[in-house]
Amino acid sequence: MRIVSLFSGAGGLDLGLIQAGHEIIWANDFDADAVATYKGNIGTEIVLGDICKISSMQIPDCDVVVGGFPCQGFSQANMLRFDEDERNRLYLEFLRIVREKQPLYFLAENVRGILSLAGGRAIQKIEADFADAGYRVSKRLFNVADFGVPQMRRRVIIAGTRQDLPEAADFIFPDPTHCDPSKMNGGLKPWLTIGECLEDIPEPGSTNELPNHVFSKYKVTNRNFTGHRTTDPNKPSPTILARGNGKGGVCAIQHPRNHRRMSIREQALIQAFPLKFEFIGGMNSCYRQVGNAVPVLFAKALGQQLAKTSILKEVA
Repeated sequence: MRIVSLFSGAGGLDLGLIQAGHEIIWANDFDADAVATYKGNIGTEIVLGDICKISSMQIPDCDVVVGGFPCQGFSQANMLRFDEDERNRLYLEFLRIVREKQPLYFLAENVRGILSLAGGRAIQKIEADFADAGYRVSKRLFNVADFGVPQMRRRVIIAGTRQDLPEAADFIFPDPTHCDPSKMNGGLKPWLTIGECLEDIPEPGSTNELPNHVFSKYKVTNRNFTGHRTTDPNKPSPTILARGNGKGGVCAIQHPRNHRRMSIREQALIQAFPLKFEFIGGMNSCYRQVGNAVPVLFAKALGQQLAKTSILKEVA
């Protein structure tokens, strides 16, 4: 399928979709480092710029629109003045592009908190907005560890199928391939652990240097707080973060040996990026690009489901 990608970042979602056999025909992000990373590893189809200033006429027709929009403005207090909240600007742009381009499908990725924002009214509004734009909408909460990603990362996927398509062509969410080893059933594989994922990765500074294999010197404190907890090598990694430590930097998760923070390269592996995928920019920028990405293996699973939809046979 021909895909338009919004808020593409470094391209984790797009790379997984490409691995599933799809074509990214146009992508967009406003972060110059992320766009440089995308161009260096995926393709030149990405456009640097503010989506709010890009007309839908500048975007090619496509089969699918994908992307993850910020949701900070979906608060209880702001629901009555939703369109006036500047923080909802990017969500409204995603909705605009879907409404005006009318792709067969759309896939939107977001944090799990979107399900409870404004007492559930935010997700109800989102579903209603896309229904008004001409789509049958469904949603599901996923843990990407269930798809072979060595990380506990819970994200919501909101999927839309254009209403004029037959119900048999509706996008169907992928089934897990992995599960908690303490709850093994149905022939699923056990979760991949962070220790298994990084067991062959040398320490930074070795003679066999890997791209982006540098790490934050931010102190390892081993206290019960996000980004500071001890990492268990026998479990999937905690969620790879994109947010800062309060002083402008990104708080990198601790290495499974808990002797230092993980390097950019190691966190990229936890996000299922290929070993040779190189991020462009300063250390904080690269950490942030990794943390903001959709894990590539999970994106591939979504792409494989897109490829299975019966509408493909009808439009071939």
